[in-house]
Amino acid sequence: MLSEMTESDFEKEAALVETVLFLESEPRDEALISKISHLELENVESAIERLKVKYRAENSGIQLEKIAGGWMLVPKKETWGIVHERYGNKNEGKLSRAALETLSIIAYSQPVTRAEIESVRGVSADNMIRLLVERKLVQEVGKKDIPGHPAEFGTTDEFLKYFHLNSIADLPKLDESEEERFTLAR
Repeated sequence: MLSEMTESDFEKEAALVETVLFLESEPRDEALISKISHLELENVESAIERLKVKYRAENSGIQLEKIAGGWMLVPKKETWGIVHERYGNKNEGKLSRAALETLSIIAYSQPVTRAEIESVRGVSADNMIRLLVERKLVQEVGKKDIPGHPAEFGTTDEFLKYFHLNSIADLPKLDESEEERFTLAR
């Protein structure tokens, strides 16, 4: 129980959770951290709160971030820019302007068909969609209930991880002109 624990116990549990997060290469939710660490869920939640405070300190180069529904230790933006070239994910690769534009349309308009993407972009989207599917940033999420039943695309958890988002709701808000651009005639 949390009420019977000493400060030393809290610190040990926070250190254990920190170790799990350090060793995991993917975001992990509290339930899985609890299972891995053999700590009660409420103790994991308490440890995460302690770690959030610890990593908010200005002298820390990393932070605890909720990404795709799980917790992960990630570099702070100000330090990541300096070391990204050496330590960045080897398959991360930069996305072209066309790929980013297509990905933006999918992210803000999902679920969206290839034809709808093309109507916003004004050019064919086949190659960009194929690239984004290969990179696991988007996936087919269903079929539109219209003649021909075209595939509809949406973003993936990889997309959330790539952009360090907890959910699609964390996307930057669009201004009116941008919102009009992404509004599809449905």
